[in-house]
Amino acid sequence: MAYLEIINACVHYPVRNTWGTTGEFVRAVDDVSLSLEKGSILGLVGESGCGKSTLSRAIMQLQPLTSGSIILNGVNLSTLPPREIRRRRTDFQMVFQDPYASLNPRMSIFSTLAEALEQREKLKKAEREDAVAELMQRVGLSPEHMYKYPHEFSGGQRQRIAIARAIAPKPALLLADEPVSALDVSIQSQILNLLTDLTQELGISMLFISHDLSVVHYIADNIAVMQRGKIVEYGTADAVFNHPQHEYTQTLLAAIP
Repeated sequence: MAYLEIINACVHYPVRNTWGTTGEFVRAVDDVSLSLEKGSILGLVGESGCGKSTLSRAIMQLQPLTSGSIILNGVNLSTLPPREIRRRRTDFQMVFQDPYASLNPRMSIFSTLAEALEQREKLKKAEREDAVAELMQRVGLSPEHMYKYPHEFSGGQRQRIAIARAIAPKPALLLADEPVSALDVSIQSQILNLLTDLTQELGISMLFISHDLSVVHYIADNIAVMQRGKIVEYGTADAVFNHPQHEYTQTLLAAIP
C-alpha cells in the first residue's frame, strides 16, 4: 500500500475582475492522481506555473482541495478538522525553496531545531543540546555553531539547517519544493546527496519538486511530469529521462544545457 495517495486532486481558483468573480476558474491542479511508496522518492517536474507548488501546499494541508483526496498512511487528510491536522503534522514536513526566507532570523539555530524536536517529544533541558548537536551532525554541520543565527550561515548551510528542522520531528513524508534551485551549482549536488542519504537512513518517503528534469532524474526513483495542472507522463526515472513519450517531456529534455 502506498504511504501517500493523491486521488483525483483538483485545486481551482475563481477568476475575478473589477465587479467580482466571472464564473470562470483557473485549474491550477486538475484531476491529479499519484502515489508514493514508503521509503521511495517521487520527482515532480514541470515549468513554473504548472501547479507543482499548489499541489505540494495541498498535500501539506495549506491549500484546500476543490475536490479529490489526499491520503496519508491510510488516513484521508482532506476530511480531518484543523485540530487533527495540527496533531498529525509531525508526520509530514516540508523543505522550502528559499533557505534565506524559511528560517526565523531572530531565532538561533539551537532554538529553531530544539523547537522542531519538541514537536515529537518533550526534552529535558540537559537533553536538548545533545539532541540538537546530533541533528546538526546528521546534516553535515558543526554543533559548535548551534548558537549562531541564520545570517551567519551560507545559503547551502541554511538549507542544511532547514532540512534538519524538517527531519527533527521524525516525519515519514518529506516534501522538498525546489530545495536546490536557489543554491549555487557547486552546492546543489551536496544537498541532493544529503536528501538521498537521509531518505535511505531514516526510511522517509519524499516528494521532490523541481523544474529541472536532470536534477529530478539524479535523485528520484519515479518521475511525474506536470503541465498546466495535469500529469502528462509518469514512469521510472530512467524511462522518463531516456525514453520520454509525451511531447512536453521531450521539450523539457531538449532544454537541458
